[in-house]
Amino acid sequence: MTRRSERRATLLALLVAGAAWCGHAQSPSTETWLAERQARWSALAPAQRAQAATRAQAWDGLAPMERERQRGRYLAWRALDETQRAQLRAAAQAFAALPAEEQARLRTLYDSQDTLQQRGWALGLELGADWPRLQPLFAYVPAAERDALLALLRQLDATQRDDLAALAQRIPPQERAAFRQALLRVEPARRGDWLHRRRNQ
Repeated sequence: MTRRSERRATLLALLVAGAAWCGHAQSPSTETWLAERQARWSALAPAQRAQAATRAQAWDGLAPMERERQRGRYLAWRALDETQRAQLRAAAQAFAALPAEEQARLRTLYDSQDTLQQRGWALGLELGADWPRLQPLFAYVPAAERDALLALLRQLDATQRDDLAALAQRIPPQERAAFRQALLRVEPARRGDWLHRRRNQ
């Protein structure tokens, strides 16, 4: 296995080992959630309803922090597109095929990361890998900006993310909000050139 493919396999395994909530996923509306839940319940056979009741009891028995962690993972999953979900499914299969010792090593590696870095993995493989460098700009943003900024980040290619990550290391904390606003105003077709020019100023 080449160094590049080994790094990719490690990133995929890390993604599976701990895709924690990044705080950017937005939950569906209450009405939508209730309608979806009722439709799923109505479609269940009696045995499946019994299993669901058992799972609900197990859920109620979890500590509040564990419920929040699992809820966050679910919201992060819903925020991924189908390509990213396919990557995660493939990563889960690759992770499950690893020897127990390697799984334990990767979990330990994940656990050694700080909370903000862990949350970055919920953004998917590409953004998760770049998150440590992007984090200074995007770890703390107003709730009203989160969806637009997340959509913007997912539109960037690897070169654009690299330019943005380099800028993230240089922009002082007091200027980050203004920079994010300026970035959001740039037309998508011009964004790559804009980032590259800013990086080389």
